[in-house]
Amino acid sequence: MQRVIIAILITLIAAPVFAAEEPKTEEQKTLYAIGTVIARQLSVFNLTPSELELIKQGLTDAVTGKKPLVDEAGYTAKIQELATARRNAQGEKLAAEAKEYVEKTAKEKGAVKAASGMIYLPIKDGSGTSPKTTDKVKVNYRGTLVNGQEFDSSYKRGQAAEFPLNQVIPCWTEGLQMMKTGGKAKLICPPEIAYGKAGSGAIPPNATLVFEVELLDIVK
Repeated sequence: MQRVIIAILITLIAAPVFAAEEPKTEEQKTLYAIGTVIARQLSVFNLTPSELELIKQGLTDAVTGKKPLVDEAGYTAKIQELATARRNAQGEKLAAEAKEYVEKTAKEKGAVKAASGMIYLPIKDGSGTSPKTTDKVKVNYRGTLVNGQEFDSSYKRGQAAEFPLNQVIPCWTEGLQMMKTGGKAKLICPPEIAYGKAGSGAIPPNATLVFEVELLDIVK
């Protein structure tokens, strides 16, 4: 399946006129979405434009049957090493950026800094009840790193998320209980109450996360 996805991506890369057009049909939109999925998988490498060109060359050579310039089998371990090194470097950079961001946000009007390190910043007051740890909630949200890079969004998916409040990261469990139904807030989540040293997917190790969360309902 992964090879099929890569082959489709190369087809798009090889046809810049088509790639520059806005996808119109459902099939075109699906193909475009494949590209964004692969981009998220590559995001761990934090590629420069010249590095991206090398990856395109490797993909093109492999799909078109051209003799590879390097032995893939000999670089499997090196790929993982590079991914780990890039993730760690990104995490260290974000940690430095996060300190300044957290200090600045904590001084904003209405901001509340909890003992856990979470910062709660109300955007819109709700008028309903507040959820308990044992409740299931329905929310819309957008998650970014402190540099503004988005890693998840229910808005983009066009579908609100539902989950038990005691089955998410501690920052969410704590922050959502401070909200009322219909309200919207920003949650600043340090790594200790988010995804910690391991990170998760597009989230690098030791990343402080920023969520804009809208509490739509407490699901009965």
